[in-house]
Amino acid sequence: MYIEVIAVGILLIFVYLYRKNTGDKSYRFIAKTVGNAYEKYAPYSFKIVREKAKELGQEYTTRQYVIQVTIFGVVAAFVSYLYFYSIIWSIVYAAGAIFFIPYLAYLRCKKAYSEFIFEQIQVYTTNVIMEFNTTQSFVKALEGVRDSGVLEEPLLGDVNEMIRMSYENGTIDEAVRFMDEKYDYYVVKNMHQLFLQITKEGSKDSGEALEGMLQDIDMLVESVYRDRIDRTTFYKQFCTFGLALYLLVLLVQLLLGEDSYLQLLDQWYVVILLHGVILVNTYFLLTGIKYYHEDVGAE
Repeated sequence: MYIEVIAVGILLIFVYLYRKNTGDKSYRFIAKTVGNAYEKYAPYSFKIVREKAKELGQEYTTRQYVIQVTIFGVVAAFVSYLYFYSIIWSIVYAAGAIFFIPYLAYLRCKKAYSEFIFEQIQVYTTNVIMEFNTTQSFVKALEGVRDSGVLEEPLLGDVNEMIRMSYENGTIDEAVRFMDEKYDYYVVKNMHQLFLQITKEGSKDSGEALEGMLQDIDMLVESVYRDRIDRTTFYKQFCTFGLALYLLVLLVQLLLGEDSYLQLLDQWYVVILLHGVILVNTYFLLTGIKYYHEDVGAE
C-alpha cells in the first residue's frame, strides 16, 4: 500500500513542477524560498564562485534547483523505502539527500570557476610572452596585455596590481611573488622565473627560451583538455555504477523472497547493516563526484 502512495506522490510532484504556467503563486513561493536560502546561508567564497558561474551561464536557475531538490528527495525516499519499507526512514533519507544539494552546487560552480581561471592563465602567460618579444620589458608586456582586453576579472585586477607594485618598488620581484602565490601553476612560476632572470642578468637571445615556454603552455593545455574528456567519461560510468549499487537490495529480496526479507528487518543488527550499506555507498559516490569537479587545470 505504501509503495502505491509514494508512486502517486511522485506523479503529482512532477505534474506540479512541469506545469507550463510558471507564474503559479505556489511555484513562485517555493522558488523564492529556495533562492533566499541560498543567498542567506551560502559562504562568501561560494557566492563569489557562484557569481562567476552565473556570468559564464553555468549556474542553475532557481527553477532548476527546485526540480533538483524534488528529484533527489523522491529518489532517496524510493531507494530507502526499498531497504526498510518505512515511510519514516524514507522521509529521513529524502531530507538527507536534499541536504547535500548545496554542496553539489558548490562543486559544480567551483569546477566552472576553475576552468575559467585556467583559461585566463593560459591567455595571461601566452600574451605576456608575445608582448615581451615586442617590448623587451616585463612591465610594458603586462600593460600591453591589460590594455588588449583579453583578460577578465579577477586576472585583470591582479595584473593591474602587479603593474602598480612594479612601478612602486622599482623591481618586479614583489609583483611576481604576488602572482605566484595567488595562482599555483607551474607555467606561471616558470615564466616569471624566466623573466626575472632576463631582467636581472640580461639575455642576448631570450627568444629561444620564450619559444620553449610557449610550447610548454601548449602541452599543458592539451593535457588538461584530455584530462577533462577522461574525467567526463569516468564520471558517467562511475555515477551509473554508484547508483546501481543502491539497487542491489532488490537482488537480495529476489533471492530471499519478500516475506523472508521483511522478517530480517525485524532484527536490529540487519537494519544497522543496511544503514551502513547506504552510508558507505553514498560516501563512495560523493568521493567520485568530488574528484570529477575539483583540481581542474591543476598540474
